[in-house]
Amino acid sequence: MKIITENKRASFEYELLEKYEAGIVLTGDEIKSVRLGHLSLVDCYGFIKDDECFLRNSYIKEYSNSFDAGRYGDNSRRDRKLLLHKDEIAKLKKKIEADRLTIVPTKAYFVDSNLKVEIAIGRGKKLYDKRETLKKKDVEKRIRNN
Repeated sequence: MKIITENKRASFEYELLEKYEAGIVLTGDEIKSVRLGHLSLVDCYGFIKDDECFLRNSYIKEYSNSFDAGRYGDNSRRDRKLLLHKDEIAKLKKKIEADRLTIVPTKAYFVDSNLKVEIAIGRGKKLYDKRETLKKKDVEKRIRNN
């Protein structure tokens, strides 16, 4: 497993409840760019539309060595389809609608030359929860340094 990127803000902004592994549909130039490490999951989220799961606002830098570079406009932040089983999508949809949760991508990695995205169901943290997380990290850091 080769990790391409991690969304470190996800665990700070959300309380992550359940994690799933999903494939992602990309074009040839996008996968070439991802192999070079040009993928960002910051400010990215998932949504379900017509019983299909999509990733919105993920950034993949345009592959510069392409013949078609810039030909079709800026597709760097387009919606990308996530590949999940129907029962997983139904389960996600049910939990999201019932508990007002959101789908958050946490990391992207290659498994046997296939790009996978780890998504999690998350509940947004309040400001005081974020402060508590920062305090715990600070205490752990001080303990390690001493």
